[in-house]
Amino acid sequence: QVQLVESGGGLVQAGGSLRLSCTASRTIFSVMGWYRQAPGTQRELAATITIGKTTNYADSVKGSFPISRDNAKNTVYLQMNNLKPEDTGVYYCYARTISQIDYWGQGTQVTVSS
Repeated sequence: QVQLVESGGGLVQAGGSLRLSCTASRTIFSVMGWYRQAPGTQRELAATITIGKTTNYADSVKGSFPISRDNAKNTVYLQMNNLKPEDTGVYYCYARTISQIDYWGQGTQVTVSS
């Protein structure tokens, strides 16, 4: 069974940084990344990265949240810098297999205080 194990969320003051990690078990994924969901809103893309290290970012995080990936460890990272209160939400790890099957992590809470 495929599992995505997330870590790194927490409470931080505005302007601070957090680093999210997500390690996937058993399967090689063509795309890995992060989505986020603020209270009362729909889940939205933050950033994704392909196995070939091509990245895609939401405009709201471009330049502040670099995404990276260690293919040998099947792990994706999201370095969140200069955090703002509007970045508060649950961050979900996402992974898509070569055969186009999607998997989600359980989510990790990120809270940014003003």
